[in-house]
Amino acid sequence: MLRSQFRPLATGVSSFCQTTLRLGALRSYATQIQRSLDSDASTALSGAGSQADYEPVKMRTYKPRTPGLRHLKRPINDHLWKGRPYLPLTFPKKGHGKGGRNNHGVITVRHRGGGHKRRIRTVDFERWAPGPHLVERIEYDPGRSAHIALLTRKATGKKSYIVAAEGMRAGDVVHSYRQGIPKDLLDSMGGVIDPGVLASKTAWRGNCLPMHMIPVGTNVFNVGSQAKGGAVFCRSAGTYATVISKEEETREDGSKVVTGRFVVVRLQSGEIRRVSKDACATIGVASNVMHHYRQLGKAGRKRWLGIRPTVRGLAMNSFEHPHGGGRGKSKGNRIPTSPWGTPSKGGFKTRRKSNINKWVVTPRVRNMGKRRDKKTA
Repeated sequence: MLRSQFRPLATGVSSFCQTTLRLGALRSYATQIQRSLDSDASTALSGAGSQADYEPVKMRTYKPRTPGLRHLKRPINDHLWKGRPYLPLTFPKKGHGKGGRNNHGVITVRHRGGGHKRRIRTVDFERWAPGPHLVERIEYDPGRSAHIALLTRKATGKKSYIVAAEGMRAGDVVHSYRQGIPKDLLDSMGGVIDPGVLASKTAWRGNCLPMHMIPVGTNVFNVGSQAKGGAVFCRSAGTYATVISKEEETREDGSKVVTGRFVVVRLQSGEIRRVSKDACATIGVASNVMHHYRQLGKAGRKRWLGIRPTVRGLAMNSFEHPHGGGRGKSKGNRIPTSPWGTPSKGGFKTRRKSNINKWVVTPRVRNMGKRRDKKTA
């Protein structure tokens, strides 16, 4: 008797709950804000020759339901894979290396330790495998700031991870031309290599090319240094380099041939350096360009990333830091130094004058202990 009386009430409650859930789904506590983008990032995203000086930066903010959400800002990356990584290409990160220690157990990097469990993704920085590769998905990688893409080689079905280019999405097809120009592409040009036609067919976002095949003025990332090595430069989120010049020779028919051994590129720091003409590079800009606009919102999120607090030397004991000890806030009447006694301000030089990098054409601008003016930087 009681059950029959409460059945209509339960039906009414369930319909009310469904209506409430629908309304609640519309009231999301995450919103999007727009900020102005700096000129370097806007130039990289819009292309080398574009005049766009303003691009909106979309960040996701949250209603301050908790103190940790009040200042939390994140890039909008709704296209990322929601599941687990491809396990055959990962291995667990274990041991005292998580705490910033070397193989002897000595701390070599301070302020590291704890954090969430991680699996290290095996990323292919060399990309020797030729042929078309299908982008299965774009994934988050806890070991780097840029996103990674899971590729499947169409010829063999073998899977691999690469650093994703900005704008790359699932379903795209990318190629690698490190082992040379394919025969079908050479036949489509009539058996003669035309640099303009070759660039229009190969210099696409996400493709890996040797440096001598990349047109001058192209933005590239994952830049290599040696002919047989992998990528060593511009691997973080939003980074890129620009091809400045190649040692070319113009023939009588107007075609250009690379005669030198090196290609000159300009890094984002302003440094101009030479790399091998057979070194690898990927067309485009490294993904997750809005990474440096993020705000973690609370100290606990920093601990989840495996980063421990930084303690001031003034707050330490005298045997722990040169600034430590004494009564009150006393530095012992000495200049600011590191824990090992090296002056930490004033542009103290530690680089040997005889140790000159022969690959650097123009070194980056250094502050030399002074604040650099933003207008002249």
